[in-house]
Amino acid sequence: MDIRRRNNVTVTGRADGPVVVLAHGFGCDQNMWRLVAPALAENYRLVLFDYVGSGKADPSAWDERRYSSLEGYARDVLQVCEELDLRDVTFVGHSVSAMVGVLATAKAPERISRLVMVAPSPCYIDDEGYRGGFSAEDIDELLESLESNYLGWSAAMAPVIMGNADRPELGQELTASFCATDPDMARVFARTTFLSDSRQDLKTVTVPTLVLECRQDVIAPREVGAYVRDTIPGSRLVTLEATGHCPQLSAPQATVRAIVDFMSAA
Repeated sequence: MDIRRRNNVTVTGRADGPVVVLAHGFGCDQNMWRLVAPALAENYRLVLFDYVGSGKADPSAWDERRYSSLEGYARDVLQVCEELDLRDVTFVGHSVSAMVGVLATAKAPERISRLVMVAPSPCYIDDEGYRGGFSAEDIDELLESLESNYLGWSAAMAPVIMGNADRPELGQELTASFCATDPDMARVFARTTFLSDSRQDLKTVTVPTLVLECRQDVIAPREVGAYVRDTIPGSRLVTLEATGHCPQLSAPQATVRAIVDFMSAA
């Protein structure tokens, strides 16, 4: 298997710079980083990729069993790192990719030495003493709607997830990204994302970690950011002056500044 082709790997930026891997979330692809990548590329070597089932990744590599678990996505991340012989990586994971990064780091701390978790959520479902933002019934309804009419769900949900109603072009971009994803593959990734519970995995993180949250996010409420910070020893929480679930699009300059400040201090 050609790993670079499988995951549509792109390498850009300063060839001798510290390595930053940018990992997208559900329904997206590496294009979601297009507003932050140029600024980071000035000083860092950037590695971007698409998960199998997303973007321009090789669809023939799809394996429903593998990608029904976040472990499958973490294995892909590590295979990309091995293919490029990446070490001392800063892994920047958006949304569900933040938890993929947690799993990958636990398996290969010699490759991933810092984590940046952008709008993370280890568990979307409320539990005793924990607020994930959704009830179990909410998630069941979300998945049922997605599975019965994926394109309709995408058109309705993407603007809500993006937020920033005053900038409808952002919601339109996320809608287009969702709609470009194969519906059958998206259904599997959605169930993997929204039914996962990675709270215990957070306790395995020993590398320097930055948690980035937005001041208002319907997918990952503020309580989640505080929980992640409190569970990962020594982690730092930064609240961006941004709304919605995709600050790399809605507040790219603030996102870049937070990442660079963290890497400079770590």
